[in-house]
Amino acid sequence: MAEVYDLKANVRTSFGKGAARKLRVTNHIPAVVYGHGGETQHVALPAHELTLLVRHKNVLIDLDIEGKKELVLVKDVQKDYVRQIIEHVDLVIVRKGETVTVNIPVIMIGHPFAGTVALIEHQTITVEAEATHIPEHIEIDVTGMTEHTHVSAKDITLPEGVKLHLDPETIIIAVQNAPRADALENEEPAAAATPAAADDE
Repeated sequence: MAEVYDLKANVRTSFGKGAARKLRVTNHIPAVVYGHGGETQHVALPAHELTLLVRHKNVLIDLDIEGKKELVLVKDVQKDYVRQIIEHVDLVIVRKGETVTVNIPVIMIGHPFAGTVALIEHQTITVEAEATHIPEHIEIDVTGMTEHTHVSAKDITLPEGVKLHLDPETIIIAVQNAPRADALENEEPAAAATPAAADDE
């Protein structure tokens, strides 16, 4: 079973950008909780604890909303990438035994054959899994793979109970020749032309 984290939430009754800014000043983040036919609940979550939790992909939370418990899955995280802060979070209610569709990170392990490089074409794969048994990531071993070989979605060994939910022919990892050092030295640096173009604006 996937690890479940505890988190407390407060119901919020003020909405809009102004209310959200006030929440963030008090180190809280606005969120919505929805699913299973219930009314959407608007809550405030502690910023520090939430920031630590969402480092995990598809994290499960045992959410305490002023005494009422809900098992929720982090569905969407909206961030301000300039200020590096979380602005809003969507949480969907799930039940044990229920199947959900999620994107799982791909992690490449091992090294391909000498003189080649393995490239991840898709950073995640879409799968169906039980809400309480979502893999944290999928490992793909590229040890000894040679030039012009690849790993398609259909080639990936998934944990028991997890089903692929994308085109099985989708190429996830491709192996190609590593660029030679002399070829890199002879390439014209594309960035060199950028300042000149900017001066013309």
